[in-house]
Amino acid sequence: MLAKENLKPSKLLCHLQTRHSTSQTKPFEYFQRKLQELRGQQSTLRKAATMNQKALQASFVVANWIDKIGKPHTLSETYCMIHRQALAAKKMPPQVKQVMDEAVHTVNAIKTSATSARLFKISCQEMGAEHHQLLYHSKVRWQSRGNVVSHLYELRGEVRAYLLEKNSPLAATFSDEVLQTNVFRISAKPTAVALEIEESLIDLYPEGLREYDYISDFVIRGLHYDVQKALLMKIDAFHYIQLGTVYRGLHPVSEKEVIAMYEGSHVPLEQMSDFYGKSSHGHTMKQFMDIFSLPEMTLLSCVNDYFMKHNIDYEPVHLYKDVKKIERPILGKYIRYGEQTHAVLRKLSENGKKMFLITNSPFDFVSRGMNYIVGKDWRDLFDVVIVQADKPGFFNDRRKPFRRVTDKGVLLWDRIHKLEKGQIYKQGNLYEFLRLTGWRGSKVLYFGDHIYSDLADLTLKHGWRTGAIIPELRQEIKIMNTEEYVHTTTWLQGLTSLVENMQVHRDPASQMVLQEWIKEREAMRSRTKDIFNPQFGSLFRTYHNPTYFSRRLSRFADIYMASLSCLLNYDLHHTFFPRRTPLQHEAPMWPDQVCSGALKLPFLAEAAQVK
Repeated sequence: MLAKENLKPSKLLCHLQTRHSTSQTKPFEYFQRKLQELRGQQSTLRKAATMNQKALQASFVVANWIDKIGKPHTLSETYCMIHRQALAAKKMPPQVKQVMDEAVHTVNAIKTSATSARLFKISCQEMGAEHHQLLYHSKVRWQSRGNVVSHLYELRGEVRAYLLEKNSPLAATFSDEVLQTNVFRISAKPTAVALEIEESLIDLYPEGLREYDYISDFVIRGLHYDVQKALLMKIDAFHYIQLGTVYRGLHPVSEKEVIAMYEGSHVPLEQMSDFYGKSSHGHTMKQFMDIFSLPEMTLLSCVNDYFMKHNIDYEPVHLYKDVKKIERPILGKYIRYGEQTHAVLRKLSENGKKMFLITNSPFDFVSRGMNYIVGKDWRDLFDVVIVQADKPGFFNDRRKPFRRVTDKGVLLWDRIHKLEKGQIYKQGNLYEFLRLTGWRGSKVLYFGDHIYSDLADLTLKHGWRTGAIIPELRQEIKIMNTEEYVHTTTWLQGLTSLVENMQVHRDPASQMVLQEWIKEREAMRSRTKDIFNPQFGSLFRTYHNPTYFSRRLSRFADIYMASLSCLLNYDLHHTFFPRRTPLQHEAPMWPDQVCSGALKLPFLAEAAQVK
């Protein structure tokens, strides 16, 4: 705050030039936008709180007195803000309050006794955590609860490990699904508590959005979103929309309407997402590829649903951009716990394998995450560690040199002539990496969880072998091994062959039977989809074709698995041989490529015996 005597234009200009020199060349629109953001924050507080008239009058008296003596208004503003925020905290939406209450309950459970607090501190020290203690919640000031949640968030990995060790039911609060639910709640139901959310954006949207709950199983990864039409859908490997999987908001769109909008079910190449799955340069489709897009897709669906339900006219493109701004600052910090990851890395290291880590995250976040997932000795396992690499630009841009980073985050200025074990490097590029290490071609196996950002360029341009980590694979295989799925797919294969072979019979009786088979086949197709997910089906397959996600996966990944720990099932000298899959004109002649039970049908048995 400035004193009254400093509000003269000349002094304001001097203040701008000396204290905010980086902003003095910005256009007028920049300051207009900042003013609008400030007003949005003020509006949020006005909506969330009601002010006592006597307290309001006292505030004006204090402000008037300070104005008369020409002093800065900092004191009176601070006094007013504390009271306004205290009232705002009492108006917190119930579901956001539940999230915060759970956090406070967890903290207080750990700090109930001196012994428990001491053991937790020791656990944090052993895991190399940045903080070793949690904060108690105090009701004296409303901000204390925000600090409690913030501190707990930073130590979430250590807290989960400690609670699991103590067999505490509170550990379930820190599971992946619960974390996604809480992220959705905080994103869709923001309050005056500033949990890294752009309040000015939130303030523009209706209060009714706060009533939506997170539906953890509504969407799957790999879906496409038509940014202009606000439609979420699954597309197969040949750019055909899987009818029955197109959703506007939380409700399906009829096949007839989809065909009318797209003049069929095929999406032209120029409308599909670009090489990295984004909607840019005229591409109207965005593909959601990573784990953190699940809450983002659900939030988009809920907001679209609300607007349609209340007949609110809106621009879908603006909504899409706003949701991305709200979601990403929170989602980018969540990590998934990788079981037995340390055992895999230790096994590779002890057998003389050279290992490197290339990540887009900053070092402090990487260090905390790796301490949690791998252990304090994680840096001893890697020969090269590169942070803030800016993938996929790292694989293509030759201009950025490597820069060494100290453990404290200080950037050094010396030229890098060698990538040394135990050191941390920032940015750089793959071409310089290849020159300094000599690790080239098919002898390198690189693992990543994002098909585009991690694997695409390495496969197409540099000839590395690539492995994809697909966590959903574990659940999909579990479903495929159920009796229901095996029976349904076996009968579906049989019905398809029956229809194909019997359609030559044109007499009325045969045609009637044929139509019954076709109806039953359609029911079986829907059933095989619903087994995986009622809305969108399997991550890997449409009714009969691979999904667009599956096709890109097979194109950019030589091997894929549910987690890195799957490698523990194989010897280090094990060779994975590619399968000879039959082409369209070839009959399946290998047992593992013929559906179980299908050979009982005579015409398939004959096809399988073709020499």
